[in-house]
Amino acid sequence: MKLNYHTVPTAVFFVVAAILIAYFFPREGKFRYQFYEGKPWRYELLTAPADFPIYKTDEEVKAEKDSVLSRFEPYYRLDPTVGARQIEKLRATYNAQSPQRITPSHIQSIEKSLVRLYQTGILSHQDKETLEKENRGRINILRNNIGNPQYISTLYTTRTAYEFILDNAPADLDKEALRTYNINNYLEENLFYDAEMSDKVREDKLQRVAISSGMVQAGERIVDRGEIIDARTYEILRSLKIVHETKSGVTQQQGIIFAGQFILVFGLIFCLWLYLWSFRSRILYSRKNTVFLLLCVFAGCLLTELYVTYSLFNVYILPYAIVPIVVRTFFDSRTALFVHLIIVLICSLMVPYPHEFLILQTVAGMVVTFSLKDLSERSQLIRCAFFIYLSYVFCYMSMNVYLEAVFDKLNWLMLLYFGINFILLMFTYILVYMLEKVFGYVSSITLVELSNINTPLLKKLSEVAPGTFQHSLQVSLLGSEAATKIGANAQLVRTGALYHDIGKMSNPAFFTENQTSFNPHDQITPEQSVQIIIGHVTEGVKMAEKAALPHTIVDFIRTHHGRGKTKYFYNMLKNAHPDKEIDEAMFTYPGPNPFSKETAVLMMADSVEAASRSLKEHTEEEIKTLVNKIIDSQLADGLLNNTPLTYRDIETVKNTFVEKLKIMYHTRISYPELKKQGI
Repeated sequence: MKLNYHTVPTAVFFVVAAILIAYFFPREGKFRYQFYEGKPWRYELLTAPADFPIYKTDEEVKAEKDSVLSRFEPYYRLDPTVGARQIEKLRATYNAQSPQRITPSHIQSIEKSLVRLYQTGILSHQDKETLEKENRGRINILRNNIGNPQYISTLYTTRTAYEFILDNAPADLDKEALRTYNINNYLEENLFYDAEMSDKVREDKLQRVAISSGMVQAGERIVDRGEIIDARTYEILRSLKIVHETKSGVTQQQGIIFAGQFILVFGLIFCLWLYLWSFRSRILYSRKNTVFLLLCVFAGCLLTELYVTYSLFNVYILPYAIVPIVVRTFFDSRTALFVHLIIVLICSLMVPYPHEFLILQTVAGMVVTFSLKDLSERSQLIRCAFFIYLSYVFCYMSMNVYLEAVFDKLNWLMLLYFGINFILLMFTYILVYMLEKVFGYVSSITLVELSNINTPLLKKLSEVAPGTFQHSLQVSLLGSEAATKIGANAQLVRTGALYHDIGKMSNPAFFTENQTSFNPHDQITPEQSVQIIIGHVTEGVKMAEKAALPHTIVDFIRTHHGRGKTKYFYNMLKNAHPDKEIDEAMFTYPGPNPFSKETAVLMMADSVEAASRSLKEHTEEEIKTLVNKIIDSQLADGLLNNTPLTYRDIETVKNTFVEKLKIMYHTRISYPELKKQGI
């Protein structure tokens, strides 16, 4: 297939979009079977392809590890030098001072108790308190790198060690004398937490926790078609799925998986390209429109990929229907549905239950196409979102009844998820406004708002140039009616018609519809008059841009005369000076010529409405002759060559103008006066 100049850059966008979507795709190989506990197996006989373990659930493994941790006995290292040092300190202190109340018997009693205390172990008060809070019954005490379990209740702190020395003193000793000897000076912790040994042993015990509860041998029968999947079979199938996805996720197979994902995604994206190339070439040839549609596809797929990767929420909370609503607002129903189907098909490759997902999201997209013909009021969006919610509920309940044959197993929490989806769809109104600002689109909502004659610009037009304002209203009626007949955007034509002549506010008196008896053109030359007349186009563009009107509306101001001539003044000057060379560019509007059905309809409606005011009699014949003369003249001048109008469209527009003008200029019959009877 040969691509022309216009499609080459946009085709690159489609390839890039496919690469990005495939890049963010979950890398695990997809398990081909869908299964549910308590439901029948819908596939052929399944046997084990190889030996594989029956894995415990994460909850089971966690519970066993928690049990191991709760029974774990931390390791503390006993420092023998502490006891020896403190006993030596006790002896040195006694020898250095003269005996008073303390006798050798007292010192022997203290030393004997210290030996026992330091052999048993002295913990810090904080460590012992922590162990008791953690309900640790025992700890392991390392002596010469050999761990020996010991009950925490048998260990001492400096406080309990002091009490032990007093309580174990011989009865014939003076305990008051012991208290005055500063026994605390010889009490010091000699048990210290060994983090390295504790962590090593703890990790070893955790590693020994089995993650499987059995094995399935290669060729062993797992389940056959129609059998109900019980808890045991479910665990085997779940384990087989884990084994399959783990093997698919190895480094050597990552490239193969990515290639397969890219081919699938690119195939679906290419289908979108083919659709646009075949039926919506104007969208395809616009880089802005192409980027917009591909961003819609990418955003929907990326959100789904994040959901699959992190499992942050239920997939039905994601408002997939926003995409067809937005695309329908800016384009058409068929494009909206096609883009939605592409997103749903790609996302179904990632979500857990693809068949259910496909049905629910496809129905939701169809609901959008028939319930939202045009988004111009908030009530339309609410009604559309409500219909989408109902479609989700009915489809979900129907599928579950079909699979389960009972209502008892319905997950009523799904209704909440659909409700959240409904609420998120309400934000489409805000999203449309943001997309208009970013991409320069104009929605029906904006067109309706701009059509309000109380907007500052239109209100000023009605006050400064009332004749022009009335002319614009008449043109909007003619143009919108003709646009409806040929399938163009009637609301766009109506809004464009209201603003097309705002430039006349700069010099309103120089335009006939605003004049009374005085014509200021009589006081200036034709050349000057032409500049004022032509200038209303450029002045209108300046006013529109200053008022931040959408570019689509500004296009109506630029094109409503196209590259036509101001024939009145041109003919006047030509007749007055037949031998003089006249610069035709001076009498030509800046243009450009109309390029769409809507701008073409406005040009024809503007010229026909203005000329119809000069008719002396508004008979059907006179009106038809005038309409044909003006539009045929525009065709002959080539002003409509860039528009997609067909000859049938032009004939339809002519007939519509004739019928509408007949109604607009229809004169009411005179009522007869009641004659007075003679008396």
